[in-house]
Amino acid sequence: MNKSYTGTKAHKKVKVPITGFNGSIVEACEPITNRIMIGIPATGLVRIEWVLARYGQVIPCNWSQSDMIHFVDQFSPLGFMVADARNLVVTKAVEGNFQWVFFIDHDTIMPPHTILTWNERMLKCDVPIFGGVYFTKGIPSEPLVYRGNGTSYYSNWKFGDEVWVDGMGMGCTMIHVSVLKVMYDEADSYMIGPHVVKRIFQTPSKIGFDPQTMAWSAQSGTEDLAWCDKVRKTGVLKRAGWTDVAKKRFPFLIDTNVFCKHINNDGVQYPSVGEERRFLK
Repeated sequence: MNKSYTGTKAHKKVKVPITGFNGSIVEACEPITNRIMIGIPATGLVRIEWVLARYGQVIPCNWSQSDMIHFVDQFSPLGFMVADARNLVVTKAVEGNFQWVFFIDHDTIMPPHTILTWNERMLKCDVPIFGGVYFTKGIPSEPLVYRGNGTSYYSNWKFGDEVWVDGMGMGCTMIHVSVLKVMYDEADSYMIGPHVVKRIFQTPSKIGFDPQTMAWSAQSGTEDLAWCDKVRKTGVLKRAGWTDVAKKRFPFLIDTNVFCKHINNDGVQYPSVGEERRFLK
């Protein structure tokens, strides 16, 4: 909207243009590069520390962004069970022909160099599943770094190491979509409200009764470790073309240079009493 102001009688009449804000949307002529999907299963409540860490990331030059501000597009299922939310993200990523899925849990605070570090790994493209290190929410707080089932956490590492594991959390984890595509093709479909998704992540929960011992048994766990077991036991990495990594006893990589904090709704960040000091070099 343009108008002009001619001044008062005491002044010489000078037309001064008054120009309002003119905004425009510029659409790209080329399709967006579907390089990475950022999936954030969320309850709808996040701490400001999480927001500052999420949107305070240093973005690499020539990064695949679809807008002209600092934010990177993300896909955030709200109000679902964690496994269902992850399945929504994976289904969207596979069907959208994305290259990578980056899971960020809504209570995991990343260091500002996370995306820069992941960009270097994406360019090398020699490891299909990798992530940062973070600790459990509790006292004492333990690192989610696992080698073997039922053996507690793996402790023989120091910050700065690259640690190969067979179990890890999904709170700050990158997965190449070629791995998820194999699982997508083999998974059954199910409904989450109006959405048709593939059952790739599943929270283990089983109750059984042994008539010989007259005893009930229960099995439960988390969807992240169950998914790691499924990837290893079903040979997904080899069938997805990652033959060298598939040969490893511990095929998932944790980069401890990406040290994330685990925050609760009260703002307590874990590890909270210095448990991480034992892993300093």
